[in-house]
This record gives sequence, C-alpha cells and structure tokens, in this order.
Amino acid sequence: MASVRFTVSKAEEPAGDTDEELANEDLAHIVIADGEGRTSNKYDGASKGETQPFMRQPSVGLHERNLALYEEEMDRRPKISNIINSFVNYENIPQHTQEEEERAAKKSQAQMGTLMGVYLPCLQNILGVILFIRLSWIVGAAGTLQSFFLVLIPCCTTLLTAISMSAIATNGVVPAGGSYFMISRALGPEFGGAVGVLFYLGTTFASAMYILGAIEILVVYIAPQISLFEDMTNNFRVYGTAVLIILLLLVFVGVKYVNKCALLFLGCVLISIGCIYIGFFIPTTVNYCNQETLEGDIALMADRITTDSGCSFEEPDGSLTPLGELFCTPPEEGTWRFLSVDSCLEYLNSSVVGQENAIPGILGGVFTENVGSQYRDAGETVKGEKAIGNQVFADIETSFTILLAIFFPSVTGIMAGSNRSGDLKDAQNSIPKGTIGAILTTSFIYLSSVVLFGSTVTGVVLRDKFGDSIGGRLIAAEVAFPTEWVVLIGSFLSTVGAGLQSLTGAPRLLQAIAKDNLIPFLSVFARGSATGEPTTALILTGFISWIGILIASLDSVAPIITMFFLMCYMFVNLACALQTLLNAPNWRPRFKYYHWILSFLGMLLCVAIMFISSWYYALVAMAIAAGIYKYIEYQGAEKEWGDGLRGLSLQAARFSLLKLEEGPPHTKNWRPQILVLCKLNDDLTPQFHQLLTFASQLKAGKGLTIVASVLEGNYNEKIADAQAAQQSLKKVMKEEKVKGFSQVLVAQNRIDGLSSCVQMGGLGGLKHNTVVLAWPHEWRQSTDDKSWRAFLETVRTISASQNALLVAKNVMLFPSNNDKYEGTIDIWWIVHDGGMLMLLPFLLRQHKVWRNCKMRIFTVAQMEDNSVQIKKDLKTFLYHLRLEANIEVVELSDVDISAYTYERTMRMEQRTEMLRQMKLTKKESLREAQALFDHHHHSSPSFQRASLNRQASEVSAFDLAVMEEDDSAATAKPSLDSIDEDGPVNHTQEKTDNGPQVTPIEEEEETTKEENGNGQTRQQKSEQFQNLMNLQPSQSNVMRMHTAVRLNEIIVERSHEAKLVILNLPGPPKMAKAEQHYMEYLEVLTEGLERVLMVRGGGREVITIYS
Repeated sequence: MASVRFTVSKAEEPAGDTDEELANEDLAHIVIADGEGRTSNKYDGASKGETQPFMRQPSVGLHERNLALYEEEMDRRPKISNIINSFVNYENIPQHTQEEEERAAKKSQAQMGTLMGVYLPCLQNILGVILFIRLSWIVGAAGTLQSFFLVLIPCCTTLLTAISMSAIATNGVVPAGGSYFMISRALGPEFGGAVGVLFYLGTTFASAMYILGAIEILVVYIAPQISLFEDMTNNFRVYGTAVLIILLLLVFVGVKYVNKCALLFLGCVLISIGCIYIGFFIPTTVNYCNQETLEGDIALMADRITTDSGCSFEEPDGSLTPLGELFCTPPEEGTWRFLSVDSCLEYLNSSVVGQENAIPGILGGVFTENVGSQYRDAGETVKGEKAIGNQVFADIETSFTILLAIFFPSVTGIMAGSNRSGDLKDAQNSIPKGTIGAILTTSFIYLSSVVLFGSTVTGVVLRDKFGDSIGGRLIAAEVAFPTEWVVLIGSFLSTVGAGLQSLTGAPRLLQAIAKDNLIPFLSVFARGSATGEPTTALILTGFISWIGILIASLDSVAPIITMFFLMCYMFVNLACALQTLLNAPNWRPRFKYYHWILSFLGMLLCVAIMFISSWYYALVAMAIAAGIYKYIEYQGAEKEWGDGLRGLSLQAARFSLLKLEEGPPHTKNWRPQILVLCKLNDDLTPQFHQLLTFASQLKAGKGLTIVASVLEGNYNEKIADAQAAQQSLKKVMKEEKVKGFSQVLVAQNRIDGLSSCVQMGGLGGLKHNTVVLAWPHEWRQSTDDKSWRAFLETVRTISASQNALLVAKNVMLFPSNNDKYEGTIDIWWIVHDGGMLMLLPFLLRQHKVWRNCKMRIFTVAQMEDNSVQIKKDLKTFLYHLRLEANIEVVELSDVDISAYTYERTMRMEQRTEMLRQMKLTKKESLREAQALFDHHHHSSPSFQRASLNRQASEVSAFDLAVMEEDDSAATAKPSLDSIDEDGPVNHTQEKTDNGPQVTPIEEEEETTKEENGNGQTRQQKSEQFQNLMNLQPSQSNVMRMHTAVRLNEIIVERSHEAKLVILNLPGPPKMAKAEQHYMEYLEVLTEGLERVLMVRGGGREVITIYS
C-alpha cells in the first residue's frame, strides 16, 4: 500500500481583494503526497470567524459552507483545525506537579537528547559502589565461573525489564514520574500505589547503601586514622549520620546545584573504571604473606607481621617470631584449637609460609585457580577450618544466593532515563535507545571485570574483603593505573554523588504518590515549600535512610534494596505482558522489539531472584505490597487510568460469561443472583432502604446483585433524572454494603419498564434468578389501581420468566445491618417450590443479624394424613440437607365457614365492584349493564340452592396454591357452572338493545362518545350502585378467603413472636376481575405478622442432598 506524507504550509498572500480570495486568505495549505510523489491540495477549516455560528453570518465563506452540516456540534466537537495544535504540543508535565510558570520553564528546558538525558544518567546510577568494593570479593568467593552467571542473571533481568519499560514508555507520551507513572497507569491505582511505595523505599535505602559505601572507602582505605572506635560498625553509624545530614542540607538548599554536579560524579566513575581496566593489563607488585596448608592457601593479616622476621614463624635461633606467638599463645577467652604448645609447633612446621605477589597479572596463571568457588561460613579461613592467629577469615557466611542479593543493587538504576522523561526532547526515541545501550555497556563492564579480576588477582586476596592481607588497601585501587588514589577518590566522590541523587529523587517520588491521593495518610507529604520542593517528604526520606545507616552493614542493606527494586521490575514486566496479551486498541508502542514471552520471562526472573536471595525478605516485601494494595482498595480508589488490570477483568468476565452460556448451573452451584426492584421517591431516592439491606444479608450466597428502578417518561427528557437516580442508588448501596450494580430504566409505562428490567437484566449466563420487591402496602388506601396492578403484572412477568420471587411485606420493619436478632425464623412450608424456603433462612443465618436465630419449619397436614410419618420424613430430609431446624406438623382440622369469612368476602367483592363502576364512562355503563343482564339471564340457580354451611373438607388448604389452575380452567372453558360460580348477582335488570354484549374485563382506555340515551345510562348506573348492597359473594371467593383466614389464624397463633415468617406465595390469577381479590387474600393471609417474606420458586430445584 502506498505511503502518504502530509505537509502543512501557509498559503501565499492573495493577489486581489475579492470576496472569494478573502475567504481563502487565512486557510492553511495542506499538501498530500503519496509514495509515488503525486500531490493534491486541500484546505482546512481555519478562519477568523470560526467561533461564530455559520448560518448567522451575513456572508458565508468557503469553510463555513463546507462545514455547515456540523454547525450544531461545534460547541461539543471542535474542528480539527482548532484542536490539532493542542494534541501535538502535549505537555509532559502533569498539571498538579508545578505551577504554570514552572511548567513553562520546564518545557523550555526539555531539550535533552539520548546521550545526556538517558544514557549517561543510567550509567551513573548503575555503576556504583558495589563495583569498587565488593565485585572482587564476590569473584574470590564464588569463583570466576559462578560469578559470571551471578552477574549475568541480574543483567539479563534488567535487560528484559528495560525492553518491557521501553514498550510502555513508547506507548504514548509519558509525563514526568517515570516508573511509578508507567506502573500505576498500566496496572491501576492499587498496584501503582503499592509499587510506588516500594520503589520509594528502595530508592531511600539505596541512599543509605551509598553512604555506607562512601564511609567504608573513607574510614577503611583513605583515612583509617580518623576511626573513632575499634568496632567498625560504630564508625559507620557516626560518620554515616554526619554525611547524611550534610547531604540533606545540600538537597534542601539547592537541588539545581546537585543536578549540575551529576556530570562531575559521572566523570569520576568513568575515569576510575578506565584506570582499573588499564591496570588489568599492567603487572603490579603487591606482596602478601601466604600460608600453604593441607586444607588450602590462607592469607595472613599484614598488621602483625614485622619487617625483620617477614612471613616466618621461627627466628634463626629456633624461637618463635611475633607471628608464631600469635598462633601458639592460648587465648584468654574461648577454646584453643591446639591441645598444647607442642601441637601448635607441629602445625606451624607442617605449613609453608612465604611472600607472594597478590596481583601477578593476566599472564600470572591464576585464572585456573580462581575458576572454582570457595564459599565459607563466618569465621572460617577455608571451608570447615576456623581462623587462628592472624589468618584472614570470612566476616559473613557466603553462598551463591547471598552474593546474588548483595550484587543485584549494582545493576539497578535503569529507571534514571524514564524518570527524566519530562526533560527529554523525544522521550519515545531516547528512552529505549539510552536505557538499553546503558545496560549493555554496564553489563559488558561487569562481566569483563569478573573475568579480569579472576585472571589478575590471586584467590586468597580476592576473598580478603577489606584487604587486610595487603595492609588494609582496596584491591580495585591496587589494580588501577597509575595510582590507587585515582580509584579511591573517584569511587568516594561517585558514591557520595549517587547517594545525593537518591536523596534528591526519593522525596519527589513520594510527593508524586501523595499528590495522586491514592493513600490518604500520605497526603501530608504532598505539600512542599514555596518553591515547590518536597520538604516534608525530604524529612521522612532522611529518617528512613538513617535507619538503613544504623544497620551499619552494606552487605545487610543490599538485600533489602534488592527486594524493593525486584518488586518494581516484576510489575513493569507484568504490565507489559498484560498489555500485550490483552492487545487493547490503545496498546501501540513505537518500540517494536518486545514480546510478551520476554516480559513474562523477566517477571519470573524477578520472582526467582527474590526468593533465591532471601525468601523472608521477599515475603516481607510482598506483605508490604499486599497491605498497601488492600488499603487502597478498602479506601476505594477513585482513579480511573485505563489500566491493564481493568482490561484483564473484562477479558476474564467475557471468558466466564461464555462458559456460563454453555448450560444452566447444576443445583449444587445454584446461588441467588438477585434483582432488587426498588421504587423511587419524588426526590429520586429509594423508597425502602431496608430492601437493599435485606439483599445484602442474603449475600452469603455470594451471587450477583442488581438494583433496578424505573422512571416514567421520555428518555431524552429524563436523562438527568436517570443519572441522578443512579447516583442515589449507588450511594444507598454503598451505605447498606450491597456489592453489585445499579441501573435506572426510563420507560413510558412503569409496568413495561419493570417487565423490561426482569427480562433484560444481567448479561449472558450471568443473569438474575431471584427477584426481590416490596409489598405495595398502601394499595387499599388508594382508589388508583396503578400500584397493585404494577405489582401483579410484575409477579406475572417474574413467574413467566421462571425466576424465583421474594416479596417482603412490612419491609419498613426489617432489620438494619447493625441489628442483632435472637429468636426464630419460621418457615411455613405449604407447597414445594424447589427448596427455596429451606435455602433462604440458611443464607440469612450466615449474616451477623440473623446468626443467633433458630429455624423452625411448619408444614400443614390434612386430617387424613399421617402427621407422625410426615414429621419423621421431614427430619430425615433435613438431615440429608445438613440443615438444623425444629420441625412441627400442623393439622388443619375441618371447620365450618365462619360468618366473618363470609362477611369479609362480601365486603371485598362490594369494594371491587364499586371501584370498578366508579371508573366507568357513560357508554361503558350501558355496556356493563347489558353484560350483567346477560350474565344473570344465562346463570344457573345451583348456587342459590347450595348451602353456605358446607364443610371445609371440600376445599383443602392447598386451594390457595391452586388458585391459578382454577382461574385458568374458568377462562379456558366458560361453562354455565363456571359462569354461575364466578359471580351471580340477585337483582332484576331490563334488557337493552342499544349496545352490544361485552365482557366485564374490556379495556378501560377505549374512547367513548356521547349518545342519545343519557337518561337511560344514568338510570342503569344508579341501579347498579343500589344493587351493590344486595351483592352475594361467589362460592370460589368464599372458599379461598376461608383458606386464607384459617391459615392466618394458625400462623399468627404459632409465629406471632417470630423475627421473620417465610411462607409460600400463591400464583397470581389470570382473570383480570380476580386481581383485586388476590391482593385481599394475601392481606388476610399475612395479617397480624410483623415481618413476612412471601416466596415463590422459579420452577427448578435449588437445593440437593448430594455432595
């Protein structure tokens, strides 16, 4: 495909003053050239009048005519010609880091290239104190071969990390903040805050390590006479504290001078390394006393060797020299290695002592001797032999893992270039080249130094950490050409400079973390001085660094730094691997030489080195990171940075949803996925907070929770209300500790909106299976049937969708999450619903509110049932279900229908008929009259002849649950008996001929017209209201009311003190005229109970006896 090149240039001045020419006067000239050189000219939309409405201009220019189609969107979607400049001139500095004038000054200084901005700073931070005072000792202890791999592993780790960092750094503009910015924006605020704190701690402890290294060079090698104590650790503490205070004052007074001295410190490092390399190839004579024993060669300390006797144990006359007396004089304390002086003399005679050259050079033949490792325990000269006399011994235990932890800080500092991204002219080009180039350079220096040290210096002197065998001199300095002072002074200055750089960068990193407000208790460190310097953060940094100095051992501080930096590098690799695998649309790094396998390998190397070096330090570092992560998560990080973990969550959710789509969950995996239908008040707040509280108490099932509400109206007009309502729902959910999702649906009709919520809630296989809603408690007091009709239609929708239904009655009395109930949860198990009644109390009792409540299960039996066998079977069933509950079987005896039941049924039907007729229009009144006459004309007189005193045995308690089947049969097969049973009316009517026959459930929304028979309509309506007093209840209604009354009496008698009563919810009727009767039955059924939960199963088993 041919490439396209864009060239933007200013158009030439117009020759004339015509309108058309003036219209084009200020247009930018865009030349588009393809790969073959063909060009075409285009104009952008820039003009003087671009901010004014197009159509209101007296004269319309070319650009206005071209873009008139988008005129109404200009306030929200600016033209490219207006916005492109701000895209190109993006500031690298976050808006919160500096004031406006400081950002302008910073922007003018952002002209550093790859060499000065990235390569040299990385060299200065990587090449440090370990190279000068520990690398030779590591080679002597581990041997040339193992030392080579000991250095190669950290170098490969940093190289892989640099590749990952380069990919992240070139994926868009990286503001100042370096690694912390990259990790936090790639892995989210939780990981960003945790890794940021670890990176800060690592940088702070690194300053302590550099200061301890500088003090060691000063007190041990440059000026031993200034030592104040015989114990060197106290010297480290005193002088280290003094140097720390001086460096802190320098950082506090003038950071700009510190940055200007960086080149001086770097020059010292490079000159020192150059002198050491030259010295490797020039032989140097440095004598030491070597004792050859059967176990191996041992170096002797030079401070107790006199020049007269040299390295011999005996004088010419046979007496012991001062060196021999050191071996054969029993110590005042502790055990002596020899049994007697004679045995000591035998030992001395069996060994050969003489002077040898410590640095024979490359041609000296020491390479083969230094290939193998010589690890020792503390106090040993060679493996298994304790030191005696003035033999050089190991001060600490050595092993491959310990040496790896000590060496690793010498390869850190690879983030120096990315930390200066705000100062770079082209950060996306400079960071990869400079960082990888610096790592390759320093890796070559370290690896070649390992080989050259092993080829130049004898092994016993290499293992002499402090150079005691050569008079307390630094081995690297003795190798250097032309004089040791070049390396001593250069290493001291470079080490002090590295500590100064750490004390400069660490407070700014802490200030950046504090300003992001991820960790609230660190907010105090966000404040700075009048010039913006992080003064408070500098104080904390100095205190932490002082703690590291008090450890007074570089070998003990180095593993701590290793852990913190390895954690940081691990997350850099994780971020790159994650972004690469997710392949997000925004992941488009300019650096192309990366792969997720390389990042994953780098991450594994970081973890492996952490646990190989020191598993307990690794666990501590991970515990700190995990604690900070959970703290930020608990506080609720409100930052949204488009991190990779969010993308990973989306991918995992997609994968899980597709797996759930394969089939319905097994009964053992069933858990309530709850949809809470919440009604809103006029102020858009939830009407019943207790409904959400109850949902949170059911969360022992750990399922999905969706809280949904419906607003009536037009969506375009109700957007603001919907957003406000959703925020209100989220606020209440947070207060009630409901973990879930909220949604607000705007619909023209509330019933349709609730139906949509039930049908469309959830996603894929993660859909709700249980719906929770409140009982419309004020439905009787209102003449408007919207409330209870919406409730009934919602119940029908839920039943049709095969979801379980939980209806909370008297929800205002349900407990809050702060309450603790003691009592019983009573379950009235009337019909089997898949086990929902068994499972719900078990889930509730997992919550602290209901934990102290006991379960009681009541079931209803008829007189002909075997109650004893039912109770026994029920106990066995609960035993298999692993549920504990008290069981009671209630026998429902046969009683006559009471006068109260008959009267209550009659009042129910009268109220229903009255409310229905009050809503009829004139034409509907005529049609209703005709319908009532036809109904009476075709009715059978069987019901009038029937006795109302028939026995209750004809209708069992289960009739309440089979109402739906009765109504269905009545609707499907309108026989004479069923018509008679559904409502005979004993009053006379006159047949009318001016209206067709209609059913009582015709739509009430039908528009009517005024007719000539107005007088007749009013007369019929008057007769209908008068005949309400003579209305007799239907037989089915009386029997259903009888069942409700009888069950209510039994439930109230036994469960009036229960904290919660759970019972079966009957299905709603299918006939519209029985809807209001259904509501009345449920009112009677639950009358006199404080808290009631009516449950209707979804048509599947939710609990099983199998494992």
